[in-house]
Amino acid sequence: MGAGGLLPQGLRDRLPGEAATQARTVRALLDSIEGRGYNRVSPPLAEYEDGLAARLKSSRTDLARFVDPLSQRTLAIRPDITPQIARIVSTQLAEVPRPLRLAYAGPVLKLGATQLNPQREAMQVGAELIGDDSVAAACEITGIAVAALKAAGVEGITVDLTMPDLVQTLAGLLLSPGEIADLDALLDMKDAGGLAEAGYASWLPLIAATGPVAPALDALRKFDHAGLMTSRIAGIEAIAAELAGSGVRVTLDPTERHGFEYHSWFGFSLFLSSGTNAVGRGGCYTIAHGDGHDEAATGFSVYPDGFG
Repeated sequence: MGAGGLLPQGLRDRLPGEAATQARTVRALLDSIEGRGYNRVSPPLAEYEDGLAARLKSSRTDLARFVDPLSQRTLAIRPDITPQIARIVSTQLAEVPRPLRLAYAGPVLKLGATQLNPQREAMQVGAELIGDDSVAAACEITGIAVAALKAAGVEGITVDLTMPDLVQTLAGLLLSPGEIADLDALLDMKDAGGLAEAGYASWLPLIAATGPVAPALDALRKFDHAGLMTSRIAGIEAIAAELAGSGVRVTLDPTERHGFEYHSWFGFSLFLSSGTNAVGRGGCYTIAHGDGHDEAATGFSVYPDGFG
């Protein structure tokens, strides 16, 4: 193929058939989300780099940057639409009564790629419930995510629940930030031997509290000697109960943090039986406003290219 037919690494054409399938899938997802009372917004593909970077609570290394010939300022292509939703609700929609329900869809571009996920460009579809991070909001968002996947013809769904700030909450008064980072890393790897060797044997039950949600919650209750997690466990149990009649598999991994860098008490990943990578994530988080206050929110995003 001549140089004129080459594309940058991680980018590709969607040819007839595949392009039509993607369009139908996105439309089915949006129709399902909008049918639950979520109003669509459409942020621009690029923004000023400094503003977008400031709202990214995860890695900023995914920003593809270029200089705007008009303003001579650096622009960045969005790697995630969620921070743009945060900008919109904290500025143009700041005075709109809450809760505020928004839907979106559009392409995103990550600067780098991994062996597990070599594609740098993706379509992102999602919903955000602004002004609420309660158990009811979490139940609503997980239910909408599952219903949207089913409306798009997706089968074999697993919802993996997590508690992203669990270790920080429990160990914040006992361990230094460095020790918490070490503990998180060992729990991420499910390294039982490493935990014992490093003096964190008391945290080993969290590894056992992983798997199908019912036995995992039982293990988590046994770990919660002081009752510090009672309300969170009850919240996870309520979310699992809400999903019980939806025909999906529900699991729990209470210390999973990958992809949940800015989430608070609750998060979830969406997996399909046809693949090993998550096709979507969601949970509770906060949005920073210009006057200094934080606003609760709950939402999810899915990536239709991963549906297979």
